[in-house]
Amino acid sequence: MRLRWTVLPLVAFCFVCFAPGKAMAVATPSSAAQADHDWDAPPAEFREAQRKGFHDGIEGARKDFDNHRPPNVENREEYRHPHVAHDLREDYREGFRAGYERAMTHLNSAHY
Repeated sequence: MRLRWTVLPLVAFCFVCFAPGKAMAVATPSSAAQADHDWDAPPAEFREAQRKGFHDGIEGARKDFDNHRPPNVENREEYRHPHVAHDLREDYREGFRAGYERAMTHLNSAHY
């Protein structure tokens, strides 16, 4: 009789904790978590100069954020005077602005 009262709750506990549906939900990362993980990836359609600008924009935003500077892409030297060929400056600046804005959004949301 005692064995039945001990085994039955243990079996029920195992079914609840190790149910197949629950295990799948835990093992599969949510799309929100995946999107948060890839927040610093440039858009796939960006050209090379835009990708470089995007990464530099993220770094510029991190520096501004860490040094408690107001977020302003126009204050970044890399944005105003990019070190790329003259004909690639607009692509670089477009990517820089996109990376800077995405990083500032991410950094501000992560700290509140």
